Amino acid sequence: MNKKEQKGQIILILIGFLLIIATYFYYPYMNKTKLTKNKSDQKKIEKTYEDNVTTFENVKYKGLYDLDKSFTVKSRKAHTFNKEPDIIYMNDMHVILYLNDGRIVNITSEEGKYNKRTYDCYFEKNVVANDGETHITAENLDLLATTNIVKIYNDVNLNYPTGSLRADKIDYDFETKFFKVSMMSSDEMIKMKIIN
Repeated sequence: MNKKEQKGQIILILIGFLLIIATYFYYPYMNKTKLTKNKSDQKKIEKTYEDNVTTFENVKYKGLYDLDKSFTVKSRKAHTFNKEPDIIYMNDMHVILYLNDGRIVNITSEEGKYNKRTYDCYFEKNVVANDGETHITAENLDLLATTNIVKIYNDVNLNYPTGSLRADKIDYDFETKFFKVSMMSSDEMIKMKIIN
């Protein structure tokens, strides 16, 4: 072996030692430091969240809409943020509307929001609405106390006594049982299939 080859081998051995040291000592130390920092950051975030959130279980609110119709809002678990105390964020949301003709409307969803001041309800994820005759499923439903119309959108299926339909968006009135079908984009034509 000549001196050039010996220097090359020594350099390769040194690089190997450096890689071993980096792999087994330096990188684990860096990851441990990062993990410790991430845990402390996460604890700070959780502490801030806990200081700004109030959590409830088995929540139930009662009220009136249109001045003469009663309703009930229930949730298995709910929380509010201190900066917006009128908005209740709910899990397993359930609203019961009592209509003038004696029908009862049940609306459920996995998540939702209820505004205690305005009585507006916003349902999200696996929404199901049923009044005994009409059965509606969707991903979103907005029940606004100031209007008789319920806005239902995102993968809407409506089954009623004389047929059924699927649409992007439906505005539905539980009192009159009338509905307006539309597309999310206002410039598209409505594609609707009514099944008898």
